[in-house]
Amino acid sequence: MINFITKYFTSLWAFITSPFRAIWRLIIKIFPPREFTVMDIPRGNVYTFSQSSFWRFTKFCAKVGLIVWAAWSTYVFLYHRPMLQSRTMQLEQLREKYARHMIDLQQYLSKYNELVKNLNVIDDKLAKDKKLTDKQKESLMNDRLKTWGELDFLKTRVTEMFTEQNYNPEFIKLSDLAIEFELTRAENAEIKKRDEEVVETASKILDVDNKIVDTVSKLASDQIADLRKELRHVNGTLATLGLGEGTLVANANKYSNPLVGAVFNPLETDKSLDEKYQKLAKNITLWNGLNKLKDILPLGAPVKTVRVTSKYGVRKDPFTGEKKTHKGIDFAGKIGTELMAVAPGRVISAGDRVGYGTTVEIDHGLGFTTLYAHLSKVTVSRGDWVRPGTIVGLGGSSGRSTGPHLHYEIRYKGNPFNPEKFVKE
Repeated sequence: MINFITKYFTSLWAFITSPFRAIWRLIIKIFPPREFTVMDIPRGNVYTFSQSSFWRFTKFCAKVGLIVWAAWSTYVFLYHRPMLQSRTMQLEQLREKYARHMIDLQQYLSKYNELVKNLNVIDDKLAKDKKLTDKQKESLMNDRLKTWGELDFLKTRVTEMFTEQNYNPEFIKLSDLAIEFELTRAENAEIKKRDEEVVETASKILDVDNKIVDTVSKLASDQIADLRKELRHVNGTLATLGLGEGTLVANANKYSNPLVGAVFNPLETDKSLDEKYQKLAKNITLWNGLNKLKDILPLGAPVKTVRVTSKYGVRKDPFTGEKKTHKGIDFAGKIGTELMAVAPGRVISAGDRVGYGTTVEIDHGLGFTTLYAHLSKVTVSRGDWVRPGTIVGLGGSSGRSTGPHLHYEIRYKGNPFNPEKFVKE
């Protein structure tokens, strides 16, 4: 052994430390020293840093240790945490079970004391009361047997509590039942009182509701009558266009623009309710439709001073002398006469047309448009929204005209019709 050491090693210490030196050489081979250069560009300096094999090996061991720690922590979290939660739940269940057992024991003890007291009273009466009849003695004996039976039942239940793992309490204290009965009776009395108050309140609400419905119904009926009266003079003209009140109201409720408002959805009521609610819903829908229709239809004259020089219908053409259909109404006026929109709408054209000269056409909705012809100047642009009374142009004699005037047409779906009733309100 000594010869082997002296042959291959310079000393005994070299022999002892040889495994460590071999390991260190392996570490140096795997983690050789490194140098890296860092340039400080703003200052123009160059710095050289070196990392020894020991430093690189230490960092490697630290990283491996961190990975191992993270893996172990993950394992503990994923495996042991559910186990801990399960054990915690089991402990909580045992605590609840223990609490229930203690409550049952208290109830059993209270019932036991009560039964023993009753038994002592019965025995005392049987022993001391000499005036008892046979029937009374028999009744007391039956009570005594019943009490003994209840005591035996308590004994059985207590035994089950400590011997059976899946014990469930069945005993309910009679006094608890009595208390529960009294509470229930009190609750029923309170509920009955509240029911009476609810019925009384509902009766008052019903009276107020009837008054409100009657008032609103009368108001809606009056408003509908007034609106129908305002539109009565154009009913004949609308009928020639194939338009009845029902169709116009339905279309008006569905129509919307920034000037006449949004779409109105008809009110829906349960058919099982009183008929007065259904009638009121229909009247409100009708009133809203007629009100919007009054705003939408181009009713009124486009000029302040109304003087008609040529009506709608067949007439002699002023240029050829032949009979031709005049598709509108001519209003007398000077050049520069202010021409007004008669209903809210949007300008769909503003410019020259063959024969009509300078024109403005406004779309009022529901298929109705108005046309202003032979203007000297247009004061609106295509796409503008106009309100009743808005100046859309100035009177003139442009186009096929014999002199200053306004040629005014009302069209339904692009076809002119006699606007006389619409102009005369």
